[in-house]
Amino acid sequence: MNAMEQSGRTRKSLIMHYRSYPKLKIRDVFKFLYQSAFGCEHLVSSPEAAAEYISKEYGAICHEGEPVIESLDGAYSRIPILYMKRGLSADTFGKLFAASAKREENGPSELVKKLTVAKELVSEGLLPFGPDEFESAAAEWGAKGYPAIHHSDAFREAYRPAYRVIANEYVPFLALFAELDVRLAKGRVIAAIDGGSASGKTTLGNILSSIYDCTVFHMDDFFLRPEQRTPERYAEAGGNVDRERFLAEVLQPLSRGETVKYRKFDCSTMTLGNVIQAAPKKLTVIEGAYSMHPELAGYYDLSVFLDISPELQKERILERNFPRSAERFFDTWIPLENEYFDKTQVRQRCGMMIPVT
Repeated sequence: MNAMEQSGRTRKSLIMHYRSYPKLKIRDVFKFLYQSAFGCEHLVSSPEAAAEYISKEYGAICHEGEPVIESLDGAYSRIPILYMKRGLSADTFGKLFAASAKREENGPSELVKKLTVAKELVSEGLLPFGPDEFESAAAEWGAKGYPAIHHSDAFREAYRPAYRVIANEYVPFLALFAELDVRLAKGRVIAAIDGGSASGKTTLGNILSSIYDCTVFHMDDFFLRPEQRTPERYAEAGGNVDRERFLAEVLQPLSRGETVKYRKFDCSTMTLGNVIQAAPKKLTVIEGAYSMHPELAGYYDLSVFLDISPELQKERILERNFPRSAERFFDTWIPLENEYFDKTQVRQRCGMMIPVT
């Protein structure tokens, strides 16, 4: 995004913020800009402390209404504590909050840019403050080094804010986190993440591993062995994976609560690697295309489909691969995936669909 586009986005964000909170004061604008530039890096001591505080705050707020997520002008959003009504646990909320507290090296310069846009809006009469008043308050804030700032008393009284600032990379999956928390409160969960190439299945698996300390298995470790690569096999919908070995080595032992002993397929040597052992955990995640094959689907407690548009999929694949590798995706792998999705109705069978944007 170039400077002009960024400035335009900041303008829209600030105008929308004012429309949502017409009783805001100058310090509330500053807080919005600070959180947009820095996120929550100044607030987190530990996930445990964050979870404890969130739990207490949830017990103290009104539980009426529905949670509304507010996007900030940057890589963060305000997630209302009320989202816990949907099942999100204080423990997971605290971990997401802590995981979002990364050091923003460009935070100071980004804040100054956003503050410049705010001054322009004030001078144009699009924010409800006098230009001299706003300039004086900004200069005073800057003289102190732009520290973190609290909401004004007027904002608190009018809107009773109760939220946490979370990195946008986690926001699309909040409903999934909530559903997992509800199910994990009742016992062990085996979850599948299916979807097309470049839809973010591995990324989501890594996120779940970091938040839940779960075991993640990858369907890419179960490519077909040489003797399985026949025209008849590739003609099957979903035949482009060694589902038989995955079922025997992973899903069946998991279903019995046993330690999994499996071997990864090595594409460079076209052989199976050494045996890897993985003890069952409370949450186990299977990520990869073909994970929801009809012969495997019955073993999952929860299933997710990451739905990516052809245009975005092509863009991502071209960014990540050399031209020759990208051609293989377009000519071979994606047509096989799409045939599998259509003929086995994976989108319809998954319990949750998450659009990829």
